[in-house]
Amino acid sequence: MAAVLAGDDLARSMSSSSRRSFSYRSWASASIREAWTAPVDVFSQNSGRRQQQMDDEEELRWAAIERLPTYDRMRKGVLRQVLDNGRIVQGEVDVTRLGMQDKKQLMENILRVVEEDNEKFLRRVRDRTDRVGIEIPKIEVRFEHLSVEGEVFFGSRALPTLLNATLNAVESILGLVGLAPSKKRTVQILQDISGIVKPSRMALLLGPPSSGKTTMLMALAGKLHRELRSSGKITYCGHELKEFVPQRSCAYISQHDLHYGEMTVRETLDFSGRCLGVGTRYELLAELSRREKEAGIKPDPEIDAFMKATAMSGQEHSLVTDYTLKLLGLDICADILVGNDMKRGISGGQKKRVTTGEMLVGPAKVLLMDEISTGLDSATTFQICKFMRQMVHAMDVTMIVSLLQPAPETFELFDDIILLSEGQVVYQGPREHVLEFFEHMGFRCPDRKGAADFLQEVTSKKDQEQYWFRKNIPYRFISVLEFVQGFNSFHVGQQLASDLRTPYDKSRAHPAALVKEKYGISNLELFRACFSREWLLMKRNSFLYIFKTTQITIMSIIAFTVFFRTEMKVGTVLGGQKFFGALFFSLVNVMFNGMAELSMTVFRLPVFYKQRDFLFFPAWAFGLPIWVLRIPLSLMESGIWIILTYYTIGFAPSASRFFRQFLAFFCIHQMALALFRFIAAVGRTQVVANTLGTFTLLLVFVLGGFIVAKDDIEPWMIWGYYSSPMMYGQNAIVMNEFLDERWSVNNTDPNFAGETVGKVLLKARGFFTDDYWFWICIGALAGFSLLFNVLFIIALTFLNPLGDSKAVVVDDDAKKNKKTSAGQQSAEVEKIDIVMILTYPSQMFRKSPTTSIALRLE
Repeated sequence: MAAVLAGDDLARSMSSSSRRSFSYRSWASASIREAWTAPVDVFSQNSGRRQQQMDDEEELRWAAIERLPTYDRMRKGVLRQVLDNGRIVQGEVDVTRLGMQDKKQLMENILRVVEEDNEKFLRRVRDRTDRVGIEIPKIEVRFEHLSVEGEVFFGSRALPTLLNATLNAVESILGLVGLAPSKKRTVQILQDISGIVKPSRMALLLGPPSSGKTTMLMALAGKLHRELRSSGKITYCGHELKEFVPQRSCAYISQHDLHYGEMTVRETLDFSGRCLGVGTRYELLAELSRREKEAGIKPDPEIDAFMKATAMSGQEHSLVTDYTLKLLGLDICADILVGNDMKRGISGGQKKRVTTGEMLVGPAKVLLMDEISTGLDSATTFQICKFMRQMVHAMDVTMIVSLLQPAPETFELFDDIILLSEGQVVYQGPREHVLEFFEHMGFRCPDRKGAADFLQEVTSKKDQEQYWFRKNIPYRFISVLEFVQGFNSFHVGQQLASDLRTPYDKSRAHPAALVKEKYGISNLELFRACFSREWLLMKRNSFLYIFKTTQITIMSIIAFTVFFRTEMKVGTVLGGQKFFGALFFSLVNVMFNGMAELSMTVFRLPVFYKQRDFLFFPAWAFGLPIWVLRIPLSLMESGIWIILTYYTIGFAPSASRFFRQFLAFFCIHQMALALFRFIAAVGRTQVVANTLGTFTLLLVFVLGGFIVAKDDIEPWMIWGYYSSPMMYGQNAIVMNEFLDERWSVNNTDPNFAGETVGKVLLKARGFFTDDYWFWICIGALAGFSLLFNVLFIIALTFLNPLGDSKAVVVDDDAKKNKKTSAGQQSAEVEKIDIVMILTYPSQMFRKSPTTSIALRLE
């Protein structure tokens, strides 16, 4: 009993202490049970009050944000942050200046487990826009009577021999003036296909190899190869391709992976997102914020912060990149170099996902994906297609995905199927009816056979018979043309034809659906983006620049060592000849040091052409940063040569002469860099560019005025002397030396009476003797540097990658049987088809399985 009383007294004292400490409620009972549970209630009430206090603070923050001007309000958000001690706080942040930790925390809040949370996240975003009645821009793509054809050599002329290459070049030149008819034959790639790709429905493009899938996707994207001819009509929301910019309204994801190996995965996607811009995200968010403010709706803080962060254009590190990395499973290799043939980097499957992510970070509403599963396992392909499906359904995206052999689980994710064969649409419509159509035609997919594999084999002459299920009717081969005719009479085909007959109502199209601007950001932002990338690539290739600097340092040491031990008397014609040699050797070294620019430029051109054609940036935005960032290198390399050789060789000991020669070599080096960049842009391949570079060097050396003097050049070739940039460099450095006072000794040669030794030396080689010509030569070198850089940008703008066509002869195992009479054996005639390969953009003419000469482009 005493113990109970003691406990009762203790409980009462604790209850009294709790009342005094917290004073949140009055206690009606003094029982032991209520006394011991009182502290729990107290802490619960305290926690609720803290939550209420946090909610009040959040309301005050939102009220403060809503009072800001629109420009500032669009950049402010409320973000939940975890402090070092584990405490969770909410604070106002500038979404344009989120640190790496803030972005990581926000992505963790939104997509803790991407497989489970991505659909919820997209639904939260869509619910926010639906709540205030904002319509998401959507695009419907139609193609009507689309046909594509190309030309190809047949027979022995298609073989890649030196004779054929020469004949092809000669015939193409003569064909331009109509003197020689073309020996090529026309090949139909796509034959009168029509269809509709609707938003919010994910379409799978299937077809056997060489059926024309790539050609169809590129035609829809407005990126057909220049050698192909097309007819028909392609419209986006009723507008033809010439009425807007298709390269920015849609995103074509190529099956070829072209990236800079020196950049990491995150840097590659960041640059892509920065150049592509944010589209209409900012305008949509501004209207969304205005309507929410009028309706008194407080948005979800995390969704608001994410949408504001992704609506700001020109950001060097975008939150869209983090989202895309997480979506494609690239977050584990985000900071690893992409890699290339010379640098180890990510795997082939990861590189394929980088190619996909490079376009996903943009604002395009139409996605055309060509063989995105190459190098990926079936599980990864399934996950990516699952995420794409969620994006399509939640954000009203229009998407076509081309897959060669998708797994059954992946096949089930798609809403629509487009089946191509021999360049014709065999089926286009809902996935649920595709097997029904082929049963209507007499073919049934076996129970253990994947539907995708069945669809690609059922039109093949070799594999079709095994799927025939009408045992009461003898099997006969059903051609692709018969399948097309059967589809036109099928209820799905009839519905499609009915939809095509109804013109698209342009008034239903969202004003922001189609993009009219050529580039996603301003010219200044484009320059800044390309400048920062060029600086990054220079740092990653620092070994090359260190090697070049070391090379010119070693050569300068060799030069001054050789001439340091050589007796070179000043004031004599014989000594002047040795100074001529030293100056010419210096000029050659400085010029040759710039030749490395040729190989570097050619190596970078494939990625440039891809990004230029996708309208990431114009050619000047690529070329101008290269020009600007090479200026400090020219100053350093020219300075090293001058500092180490000028006084050691024994040139004119004058500070003004020293700096004038330094200026001359700097201008020569800048001119050489620009010249080799221009040659690389014209050559476009390593072999052609090296050949042109070597020929150009020999030409400018011969016409430079030292090897062959000006007076020895024939009059009809004198124009070459004045057009050689090396001539101006040679004149500048020799005039700077021989017009110095120490060469003003009177000459003893009677042929040059009254002339100084310096002028005699200059006149003997046909160089200028007036000092003002030095500045004319410097101006000419600067002009040549400007000219070659401008020509470099022009070549990048207008020239396309070399086609470099190849031809391969293959034997087709399909054979013709010619029946002569009963009992006679059939004569077998082998057919020979030609495979035409266009190396860029790696499209191929391939043989058709059913016709002897028809070729297809995939």
